[in-house]
Amino acid sequence: MERNLQSSGWTAGQRLQIIAGPCAIEGEDMAFRIAESLMETCTALDLPLIFKGSYRKANRSRMDSFTGIGDEKALAILSAVRERMGIPVTTDIHTAAEADMAAAHVDVLQIPAFLCRQTDLLVAAAKTGKVVNVKKGQFLSAEAMEHPVRKVHESGNPNAWITERGTTFGYQDLVVDFRGLAAMRGFAPTIMDLTHSLQQPNQASGVTGGRPELIAHMARTAVAAGADGVFIETHPDPPNAKSDGANMLALDRFAALAQQMKTMRAAYLDATA
Repeated sequence: MERNLQSSGWTAGQRLQIIAGPCAIEGEDMAFRIAESLMETCTALDLPLIFKGSYRKANRSRMDSFTGIGDEKALAILSAVRERMGIPVTTDIHTAAEADMAAAHVDVLQIPAFLCRQTDLLVAAAKTGKVVNVKKGQFLSAEAMEHPVRKVHESGNPNAWITERGTTFGYQDLVVDFRGLAAMRGFAPTIMDLTHSLQQPNQASGVTGGRPELIAHMARTAVAAGADGVFIETHPDPPNAKSDGANMLALDRFAALAQQMKTMRAAYLDATA
C-alpha cells in the first residue's frame, strides 16, 4: 500500500520530520521493538515519523563486518513495519539495479553519501517515483548538492531531499558547517543526520568510532539552524548492535531528545515568523 508522506503528516517547513531506526535490519523482533517505541513517542508528541533501516550494508571496512540478514528477508521486514504500523519507511540503495526492488517496499529511497554523484543511481531512484533522499557526500560543499537534486528533478521526479552528514576533517573525523543547511534548503528540504555526522571513520581497527554523547547537542543546534528534519540511528543496546553501534542513540533516550527537538522547533518557527 502506497504511503503519501503529506497525509502522514509532513510538509517541509512545518513540523520537524523524524527519520529514525536501526542502522541495519537485524531481525523482525528487533525492528518492531524499535519501530513501536519510536511510534509511541512520535504519536504522543505529534511528530511525523519515517522508520529507517538498511536492508544491506554495502560499505564496510572489513570483510568480516556484518552486512545484513539477506536482502529479501530484510526488505520483507521493512514492508511488514510499513503495513502493520501504517508508517512510511526508508532504506538505502547502492546500485541502479536495486532501485525498483527496494521501491516496492519503501516510501523513500536513500542515496548513500559516497554515491551521491552517481548519475545512473540517482536517475534510477528518481524514475521509481519515490521520494529520493540524497545524503551529502563527505567530500562536497553544501552548494554542490544542487546538482544531485537537479538530476532527480530532471529525471521527472520533483521529490528530492538532502541529508547533511558532515564533511571529512582530516583522516578520522567529520565536522558540520551549519551554514550549509541554509544553502541546501534553497535546493530541497534538508535533513540533519545526527548520528553519522558524529562518526569517527577510518579507524585502524576497521571499525568506525563515534561521539554519541554529542547527539543531543547536534540535535539542538540543527533544529535551531532550521533543519526540516532529523535522521537518527537508534538501538536498544548500541554497544551490541551489529552495525554502527559506536555512534547510535540508545533507544531509551529518544523520547527526551524528541521533546527537546519539538521545543526547539517551536522556538525556531516563532523566531522566524
